[in-house]
Amino acid sequence: MRARILVIDDDRSMCELLSEGLGAAGYDVISRLDAEAAVDLLREQDVDVIISDLNLQGTSGIGLCQRVRENRPNTPVIVITGFGDMRAAIDAIRAGASDFFDKPIDMTLLVHAIERALRERHLREQIRRLKQADVPPAETLGSMIGASRAMRDVYDLVRRVADSDTTVLLSGESGTGKELVAKALHELSGRPGRFVGVNCAAMPSELLESELFGHVRGAFTDAKSEHEGLFEQAGEGTLLLDEIGEMPLDLQPKLLRVLQERQLRPVGGNGMVPVRARIIAATNRDLEGEVEARRFREDLFYRLNVVQIHVPPLRARGNDVLLLADHFVQRFAARGNKSVRGIDSEAQRKLLAFDWPGNVRQLENSMERAVALTRSEQVLPEDLPERVVRFDANARAVNELDLEHVLTLDQVERRQIERSIRQHHGNKTRAAKALGIDRRTLYRKLERYDGAPPLPTQAPTKLERGAGL
Repeated sequence: MRARILVIDDDRSMCELLSEGLGAAGYDVISRLDAEAAVDLLREQDVDVIISDLNLQGTSGIGLCQRVRENRPNTPVIVITGFGDMRAAIDAIRAGASDFFDKPIDMTLLVHAIERALRERHLREQIRRLKQADVPPAETLGSMIGASRAMRDVYDLVRRVADSDTTVLLSGESGTGKELVAKALHELSGRPGRFVGVNCAAMPSELLESELFGHVRGAFTDAKSEHEGLFEQAGEGTLLLDEIGEMPLDLQPKLLRVLQERQLRPVGGNGMVPVRARIIAATNRDLEGEVEARRFREDLFYRLNVVQIHVPPLRARGNDVLLLADHFVQRFAARGNKSVRGIDSEAQRKLLAFDWPGNVRQLENSMERAVALTRSEQVLPEDLPERVVRFDANARAVNELDLEHVLTLDQVERRQIERSIRQHHGNKTRAAKALGIDRRTLYRKLERYDGAPPLPTQAPTKLERGAGL
């Protein structure tokens, strides 16, 4: 539905100008010439955002902000003035205004301020609905927690493949909980053996080969006794090959042979040992891109990628952020013997607004810090990391939009490609899909940018400077 905007200004021409401009931007606009008429309307109707002049007949925009905050705390107010009074701007922000603009109004920046205000309103509504919902706090599977559609899809795939011997490839950004998914697969499988995991990026090729396949006594200088490898240690259980994209190229054909033949030869040994464990691989890399770049064997990729389960980033999991945050608060409060029982609503809003580049691992660390620092029975905004508290996705988006006005068409395309790759944490396959192009086209464009000078930068926009109020 179209957002409803209430414009209040005693200058009829300004009301008409804003109504026309915002109407063209896709909003339903209502206007009133004084504060009392606006208050009467608000008693009968709901609006999404209020835009009010600072100097109104009979009252002030600041007084209106205070009345709205008392009676409709979830309705954002944007204040405008023709006098450019910085002290008045600060007073308006303190009275509850979400933003401040001086005349003449830059309609593009005003629209972005409205979108930011709508986002804030939506987050508050999410929190209110969560508090009122009489439902279990989360769905769980193994040690995983989440009720989002993205996580229910993961749960469904895990349940469907758990009791098979099929090799599974877990993909997803660092910190999303791929190891928890692997453990859930093992637990639901009912396999009699152990769950064993190894990080393929944590050791050099020679040591990793010995750890995986084992070695006989005298196989190399320090091999003073026989060593049973992780494939054998897992028995009929599950072996997780974490960070498989980091496995050295010279070891990849040896792993491929083990997967194909279901038996291995320990380092320095002559006999063959049967492999009974189920294999799960995990990666935060774009393995298809690594195959293209000849850093990962194509035959090994297809052998591992029988069933792929993508673990979504935290920013794609909606209200799971609050479910997980509350879980971590309870855990760390119990561990530290602290009487912290929940999370303040403003802190919840900050948690929902942040994009969590470090995913669940970053959220866990943030909540451990918050529980350790808080002096209240609730986690407050000041207990959260400064990066979380100060995050403003909309201001950053406006800055990027303004920057594009000074770029050539080729530079805009390059910037969008680089932005998509960053958003997908280097996964070029997913970046290409998001851009609507195939992976080979993306690689050709990246080759063209190789060695090109960096894109120009630009000073902060007017809106970003105003946000510092």
